[in-house]
Amino acid sequence: MYIKTLKLKKPVLIVLLMTAAAALLLVGTLVALRLGKHDTPYKVATEKQRQSLIAELGWETSDKPSEQRTITIPEEFDEVYKGYNALQKEQGFDLENFKGQKAEVYTYPVLNYPDHKDCMQLTLISVGGVLVGGDVCCTELDGFMQGLMPCE
Repeated sequence: MYIKTLKLKKPVLIVLLMTAAAALLLVGTLVALRLGKHDTPYKVATEKQRQSLIAELGWETSDKPSEQRTITIPEEFDEVYKGYNALQKEQGFDLENFKGQKAEVYTYPVLNYPDHKDCMQLTLISVGGVLVGGDVCCTELDGFMQGLMPCE
């Protein structure tokens, strides 16, 4: 049997341990950011809470929604819902967790979207007073949709 020992000097050992600790911290942080989005749910049960969130995201809207309605999130997603849920997943939401549940949908005009002042609207989707999804979209014929986070 052949045994070989390796003797590390103290400064080298400290550098190796610090490098390993930094790598673990970086990986842990990235995993937490990727998997732990919205660990603290956004409460949007009241107009004050909704307005606070909208302002926090950097959007300017009216003081009250232009539309408020109750929907039922379908049990089975068609292609449109699958596409919409892909957008939600990019933001850390997932409507699949709420299939079959009733949701409140609040729609507001967006007043500060760059180069699109009159055709933009923001939608918040709430289940039990907690934000579960949303978007900002252009209502023009060749419109577009994006997540709630403002574009730069």
